[in-house]
Amino acid sequence: MFIETASSPEEEKPEAYAPAVLVHWLFLLAVTAITILVDQFSKWLVVRNLEYRESWVFWSLLEGIFDFTYTRNTGAAFGMGQEFSNVFLIVAFIVTGVIIYYHRQLPADMWIVRAALGLMMGGAIGNAIDRILRGYVVDFLHLHGWPIFNLADSAIVIGVAAWVVVLWWQERQENAARPGRTEASEESSEPS
Repeated sequence: MFIETASSPEEEKPEAYAPAVLVHWLFLLAVTAITILVDQFSKWLVVRNLEYRESWVFWSLLEGIFDFTYTRNTGAAFGMGQEFSNVFLIVAFIVTGVIIYYHRQLPADMWIVRAALGLMMGGAIGNAIDRILRGYVVDFLHLHGWPIFNLADSAIVIGVAAWVVVLWWQERQENAARPGRTEASEESSEPS
């Protein structure tokens, strides 16, 4: 017979739970705000100091490898989908809503995921600000052989990568913790 003897920490001390939740939200908002500020400041510097399509190589050894080239992007990250600018603005708002909803579901110890979500949300909002204020996104990081991008794009990519790695690591840990499961048994159970 199962008898529940203790309630969860949230049920026992709701007043202790509220500050922890507030800290989680403040952390997400801080990462988001810092991402937006750095992104918008970098774009402001580019627009102020470079003419449209002008390039600047800040170190001669990087010439032909990396430079700052001011471009205007009406599409998605890395210049894709130029004809769908308004769609990408709507997508940015949807992504922000999904991130806020997902953040509410996270366990307390998921700080890396919270930071990743903040980077993704900050990047999405940073590019959305450009679309609203300018009608295009300012791109300027030119790694030759790769489409020109900006810090918001980088934040989104880094956030998604960190989130995927944490989820992969968490799944790996859960699989290892299952009784009777070892790497050898996992490999032998995979179809060839």
